[in-house]
Amino acid sequence: MSTTAVTPLSTEDAEILVSAARRAAEAAGVTVSITVLDAGGHLLAFRRDDRAVLISGETSTRKAYTALQLNASTADLVEAVQPGGPFHTLPTALDRPLLFIAGGVPVHRDGRLIGAIGVGGGAPEQDHGFAAAAVKALS
Repeated sequence: MSTTAVTPLSTEDAEILVSAARRAAEAAGVTVSITVLDAGGHLLAFRRDDRAVLISGETSTRKAYTALQLNASTADLVEAVQPGGPFHTLPTALDRPLLFIAGGVPVHRDGRLIGAIGVGGGAPEQDHGFAAAAVKALS
């Protein structure tokens, strides 16, 4: 059985993601923090504007981690973690806490998960839009 190699997320890719998310946020007049993780959950890039709230850095990292671990946009997970939802107890089952608010988006190449981006600092819908725009720019 042969497998096709997929180019992993590179630091150059991470720079494209950060730049695109930053431009989208600036165009909306929002100050955000941006985190990019590779497929193993390792930090590839991080940017926090001096005007951003300090906690936005932790928020963007947790959003990226959630998107990576569940291979899903965090915007699609919000209802699943409500009491009675299928993921309600999942944060206690993992080593690292998750953050289920829109703004984390997985990054795929050739149909395979290669990393994730998380954006924090704006409204959840805005953060999701900034992250999604960044992923689109990478395509």
